[in-house]
Amino acid sequence: MTGGNANLRDPQSLQELAVDIAREAGDLARRRRAEGVSLAATKSSVADIVTEADREVEELIRERLRVECAGDGFLGEESEPSDGTTGVTWVVDPIDGTVNYAYGLPLYSVSIAAVAGSADPESWQALAGVVYAPVLGELFSAARGSGAWLDGTRLAVNTETPAGALLSTGFGYDPSTHDGDLATVRQIMPLARDLRRMGSAAIDLSYVAAGRLDGYFERGLKPWDFAAGALLVEEAGGVVTRSDTASARPMLVAAGNQVHARLSAILDNGK
Repeated sequence: MTGGNANLRDPQSLQELAVDIAREAGDLARRRRAEGVSLAATKSSVADIVTEADREVEELIRERLRVECAGDGFLGEESEPSDGTTGVTWVVDPIDGTVNYAYGLPLYSVSIAAVAGSADPESWQALAGVVYAPVLGELFSAARGSGAWLDGTRLAVNTETPAGALLSTGFGYDPSTHDGDLATVRQIMPLARDLRRMGSAAIDLSYVAAGRLDGYFERGLKPWDFAAGALLVEEAGGVVTRSDTASARPMLVAAGNQVHARLSAILDNGK
Protein backbone atom coordinates (compact mmCIF):
# COMPACT_ATOMS: atom_id res chain seq x y z
CA MET A 1 0.00 0.00 0.00
CA THR A 2 2.73 2.39 -0.98
CA GLY A 3 3.29 4.81 -3.80
CA GLY A 4 3.37 8.52 -4.50
CA ASN A 5 5.91 11.03 -3.13
CA ALA A 6 6.49 10.79 0.61
CA ASN A 7 8.50 14.03 0.73
CA LEU A 8 5.65 16.41 -0.04
CA ARG A 9 4.98 17.22 3.63
CA ASP A 10 6.41 16.39 7.02
CA PRO A 11 4.43 13.37 8.31
CA GLN A 12 4.82 14.33 11.96
CA SER A 13 3.32 17.77 11.36
CA LEU A 14 0.41 16.16 9.55
CA GLN A 15 0.03 13.72 12.44
CA GLU A 16 -0.12 16.55 14.98
CA LEU A 17 -2.77 18.36 12.98
CA ALA A 18 -4.82 15.18 12.51
CA VAL A 19 -4.67 14.49 16.27
CA ASP A 20 -5.97 17.97 17.07
CA ILE A 21 -8.80 17.79 14.52
CA ALA A 22 -9.75 14.23 15.49
CA ARG A 23 -10.11 15.18 19.16
CA GLU A 24 -12.36 18.11 18.29
CA ALA A 25 -14.42 16.02 15.85
CA GLY A 26 -14.75 13.08 18.24
CA ASP A 27 -15.85 15.29 21.08
CA LEU A 28 -18.53 16.79 18.83
CA ALA A 29 -19.72 13.29 17.87
CA ARG A 30 -19.93 12.29 21.53
CA ARG A 31 -21.92 15.42 22.44
CA ARG A 32 -24.35 14.88 19.59
CA ARG A 33 -24.86 11.26 20.65
CA ALA A 34 -25.69 12.40 24.18
CA GLU A 35 -28.25 14.83 22.74
CA GLY A 36 -29.93 12.03 20.75
CA VAL A 37 -29.31 10.56 17.30
CA SER A 38 -31.29 11.71 14.29
CA LEU A 39 -31.18 9.47 11.23
CA ALA A 40 -30.49 11.39 8.05
CA ALA A 41 -30.57 8.74 5.33
CA THR A 42 -29.68 5.21 4.35
CA LYS A 43 -26.82 4.36 2.00
CA SER A 44 -26.27 0.94 0.49
CA SER A 45 -29.17 -0.70 2.33
CA VAL A 46 -31.72 -0.02 5.05
CA ALA A 47 -29.21 -1.26 7.62
CA ASP A 48 -26.48 1.12 6.39
CA ILE A 49 -27.44 4.39 8.03
CA VAL A 50 -26.19 7.95 8.05
CA THR A 51 -26.80 10.19 11.03
CA GLU A 52 -26.97 13.95 11.06
CA ALA A 53 -23.89 13.78 13.28
CA ASP A 54 -21.89 12.02 10.52
CA ARG A 55 -22.47 14.97 8.24
CA GLU A 56 -21.85 17.61 10.90
CA VAL A 57 -18.63 15.98 12.07
CA GLU A 58 -17.32 15.62 8.51
CA GLU A 59 -18.06 19.26 7.82
CA LEU A 60 -16.14 20.27 10.95
CA ILE A 61 -13.13 18.25 9.78
CA ARG A 62 -13.38 19.58 6.25
CA GLU A 63 -13.61 23.19 7.42
CA ARG A 64 -10.60 22.82 9.72
CA LEU A 65 -8.61 21.42 6.81
CA ARG A 66 -9.76 24.22 4.50
CA VAL A 67 -8.27 26.70 6.97
CA GLU A 68 -5.13 24.77 7.95
CA CYS A 69 -4.28 23.07 4.64
CA ALA A 70 -5.62 25.13 1.77
CA GLY A 71 -5.07 23.31 -1.50
CA ASP A 72 -5.09 19.78 -0.10
CA GLY A 73 -7.48 17.22 -1.54
CA PHE A 74 -10.30 15.66 0.45
CA LEU A 75 -11.99 12.27 0.31
CA GLY A 76 -14.69 11.76 2.92
CA GLU A 77 -17.53 9.33 3.38
CA GLU A 78 -20.33 11.88 3.58
CA SER A 79 -19.47 14.63 1.08
CA GLU A 80 -18.21 15.12 -2.45
CA PRO A 81 -14.49 14.53 -2.97
CA SER A 82 -12.23 17.35 -4.07
CA ASP A 83 -8.91 17.22 -5.86
CA GLY A 84 -6.09 19.22 -4.38
CA THR A 85 -3.07 21.02 -5.77
CA THR A 86 -0.48 20.09 -3.12
CA GLY A 87 -0.19 16.35 -3.67
CA VAL A 88 -1.69 15.60 -0.24
CA THR A 89 -5.22 14.23 0.20
CA TRP A 90 -7.08 13.83 3.48
CA VAL A 91 -9.11 10.61 3.73
CA VAL A 92 -11.78 10.88 6.40
CA ASP A 93 -14.45 8.77 8.04
CA PRO A 94 -16.23 11.12 10.45
CA ILE A 95 -17.91 8.32 12.42
CA ASP A 96 -16.65 4.84 11.63
CA GLY A 97 -19.15 2.48 13.22
CA THR A 98 -22.30 4.49 12.64
CA VAL A 99 -24.63 1.64 13.58
CA ASN A 100 -22.78 1.25 16.90
CA TYR A 101 -23.08 5.01 17.32
CA ALA A 102 -26.81 4.98 16.63
CA TYR A 103 -27.39 2.17 19.12
CA GLY A 104 -25.30 3.77 21.85
CA LEU A 105 -22.44 1.27 21.66
CA PRO A 106 -19.06 2.88 22.46
CA LEU A 107 -17.18 1.19 19.59
CA TYR A 108 -17.13 4.03 17.09
CA SER A 109 -14.31 6.30 16.02
CA VAL A 110 -13.16 9.27 13.98
CA SER A 111 -10.62 8.23 11.34
CA ILE A 112 -8.39 10.81 9.64
CA ALA A 113 -5.46 10.07 7.30
CA ALA A 114 -3.20 12.22 5.15
CA VAL A 115 -1.90 10.48 2.04
CA ALA A 116 0.51 11.46 -0.71
CA GLY A 117 -0.52 10.87 -4.27
CA SER A 118 -4.03 10.28 -5.55
CA ALA A 119 -7.06 9.18 -3.55
CA ASP A 120 -6.62 5.68 -5.00
CA PRO A 121 -5.38 3.30 -2.27
CA GLU A 122 -3.37 1.39 -4.84
CA SER A 123 -1.24 4.43 -5.63
CA TRP A 124 -1.15 6.53 -2.48
CA GLN A 125 1.37 6.50 0.36
CA ALA A 126 -0.12 7.16 3.79
CA LEU A 127 1.81 9.87 5.63
CA ALA A 128 -0.16 10.21 8.87
CA GLY A 129 -3.18 8.57 10.45
CA VAL A 130 -5.30 9.02 13.54
CA VAL A 131 -8.13 6.94 14.97
CA TYR A 132 -9.93 8.48 17.95
CA ALA A 133 -12.54 6.56 19.94
CA PRO A 134 -14.08 9.36 22.03
CA VAL A 135 -16.21 7.28 24.41
CA LEU A 136 -13.29 4.95 25.12
CA GLY A 137 -10.96 7.93 25.51
CA GLU A 138 -8.31 6.37 23.27
CA LEU A 139 -6.43 8.06 20.45
CA PHE A 140 -4.22 5.99 18.16
CA SER A 141 -1.86 7.85 15.82
CA ALA A 142 1.02 7.26 13.45
CA ALA A 143 3.36 9.16 11.18
CA ARG A 144 5.25 7.38 8.45
CA GLY A 145 8.66 6.32 9.76
CA SER A 146 7.90 7.32 13.35
CA GLY A 147 5.93 4.37 14.70
CA ALA A 148 2.37 3.96 15.89
CA TRP A 149 1.25 5.23 19.27
CA LEU A 150 -1.58 5.08 21.79
CA ASP A 151 -1.13 8.31 23.70
CA GLY A 152 2.50 7.97 24.88
CA THR A 153 2.88 4.23 24.40
CA ARG A 154 4.50 2.87 21.26
CA LEU A 155 2.53 0.04 19.66
CA ALA A 156 3.66 -3.30 18.27
CA VAL A 157 1.70 -6.06 16.60
CA ASN A 158 1.72 -9.55 18.07
CA THR A 159 4.33 -11.83 16.56
CA GLU A 160 3.49 -15.14 18.24
CA THR A 161 0.11 -16.86 18.63
CA PRO A 162 0.77 -20.19 20.35
CA ALA A 163 -2.89 -20.61 21.39
CA GLY A 164 -4.26 -19.64 17.98
CA ALA A 165 -4.96 -16.20 16.55
CA LEU A 166 -7.56 -13.85 17.98
CA LEU A 167 -9.08 -12.46 14.78
CA SER A 168 -11.66 -9.85 13.87
CA THR A 169 -13.81 -9.31 10.82
CA GLY A 170 -16.88 -7.48 9.58
CA PHE A 171 -19.78 -8.12 7.25
CA GLY A 172 -21.23 -5.96 4.50
CA TYR A 173 -24.69 -4.44 4.83
CA ASP A 174 -25.94 -6.07 1.64
CA PRO A 175 -27.71 -9.31 2.67
CA SER A 176 -26.66 -10.96 -0.59
CA THR A 177 -23.04 -10.91 0.60
CA HIS A 178 -23.60 -12.56 3.97
CA ASP A 179 -23.35 -16.18 2.81
CA GLY A 180 -19.97 -15.49 1.26
CA ASP A 181 -18.74 -13.67 4.37
CA LEU A 182 -19.84 -16.54 6.60
CA ALA A 183 -18.13 -19.03 4.30
CA THR A 184 -14.93 -17.02 4.68
CA VAL A 185 -15.25 -17.19 8.46
CA ARG A 186 -15.60 -20.96 8.27
CA GLN A 187 -12.41 -21.16 6.24
CA ILE A 188 -10.30 -19.28 8.76
CA MET A 189 -11.71 -20.77 11.99
CA PRO A 190 -9.08 -23.58 12.14
CA LEU A 191 -6.50 -20.79 12.50
CA ALA A 192 -8.50 -18.78 15.03
CA ARG A 193 -8.41 -18.91 18.79
CA ASP A 194 -11.64 -16.91 18.63
CA LEU A 195 -13.36 -14.27 16.51
CA ARG A 196 -14.45 -10.72 17.28
CA ARG A 197 -16.82 -8.40 15.41
CA MET A 198 -16.29 -4.77 16.49
CA GLY A 199 -18.36 -2.90 13.90
CA SER A 200 -15.65 -0.31 13.20
CA ALA A 201 -12.85 -1.19 10.78
CA ALA A 202 -10.74 1.68 12.09
CA ILE A 203 -10.93 0.28 15.63
CA ASP A 204 -10.22 -3.25 14.38
CA LEU A 205 -7.05 -2.04 12.70
CA SER A 206 -6.03 0.03 15.72
CA TYR A 207 -6.42 -3.04 17.91
CA VAL A 208 -4.22 -5.11 15.57
CA ALA A 209 -1.57 -2.38 15.85
CA ALA A 210 -1.90 -2.44 19.65
CA GLY A 211 -1.65 -6.23 19.90
CA ARG A 212 -5.20 -6.54 21.19
CA LEU A 213 -6.03 -8.57 18.10
CA ASP A 214 -3.72 -10.85 16.15
CA GLY A 215 -5.31 -10.13 12.79
CA TYR A 216 -8.22 -8.63 10.91
CA PHE A 217 -9.80 -9.41 7.55
CA GLU A 218 -12.81 -7.97 5.75
CA ARG A 219 -14.21 -7.62 2.25
CA GLY A 220 -15.65 -4.48 0.73
CA LEU A 221 -14.03 -1.75 2.81
CA LYS A 222 -13.95 1.78 1.41
CA PRO A 223 -10.76 3.88 1.41
CA TRP A 224 -11.88 5.97 4.39
CA ASP A 225 -12.50 2.80 6.42
CA PHE A 226 -8.85 1.75 6.44
CA ALA A 227 -6.63 4.69 5.40
CA ALA A 228 -5.60 5.65 8.92
CA GLY A 229 -5.79 2.20 10.48
CA ALA A 230 -3.64 0.55 7.83
CA LEU A 231 -0.80 2.98 8.55
CA LEU A 232 -1.12 2.22 12.28
CA VAL A 233 -0.64 -1.49 11.60
CA GLU A 234 2.29 -0.96 9.26
CA GLU A 235 4.03 1.42 11.66
CA ALA A 236 3.48 -1.12 14.46
CA GLY A 237 5.42 -3.70 12.45
CA GLY A 238 2.50 -5.42 10.74
CA VAL A 239 1.48 -6.11 7.17
CA VAL A 240 -1.62 -4.82 5.37
CA THR A 241 -2.62 -6.07 1.94
CA ARG A 242 -5.63 -5.77 -0.33
CA SER A 243 -6.47 -8.45 -2.91
CA ASP A 244 -9.19 -8.72 -5.57
CA THR A 245 -8.90 -4.95 -5.98
CA ALA A 246 -10.57 -5.08 -9.40
CA SER A 247 -13.72 -6.46 -7.78
CA ALA A 248 -16.46 -4.55 -5.99
CA ARG A 249 -15.41 -6.14 -2.70
CA PRO A 250 -11.63 -6.31 -2.29
CA MET A 251 -10.29 -8.30 0.65
CA LEU A 252 -8.17 -6.49 3.23
CA VAL A 253 -5.93 -8.51 5.56
CA ALA A 254 -3.96 -6.93 8.42
CA ALA A 255 -1.76 -8.77 10.92
CA GLY A 256 1.77 -9.49 12.03
CA ASN A 257 3.92 -11.24 9.45
CA GLN A 258 3.23 -14.80 10.54
CA VAL A 259 -0.53 -14.50 10.98
CA HIS A 260 -0.81 -12.45 7.81
CA ALA A 261 0.92 -15.16 5.81
CA ARG A 262 -1.31 -17.89 7.25
CA LEU A 263 -4.50 -15.88 6.81
CA SER A 264 -3.62 -14.95 3.24
CA ALA A 265 -2.83 -18.55 2.33
CA ILE A 266 -6.23 -19.71 3.61
CA LEU A 267 -8.12 -16.91 1.92
CA ASP A 268 -6.27 -17.32 -1.38
CA ASN A 269 -7.01 -21.05 -1.43
CA GLY A 270 -10.66 -20.37 -0.75
CA LYS A 271 -11.24 -18.25 -3.83
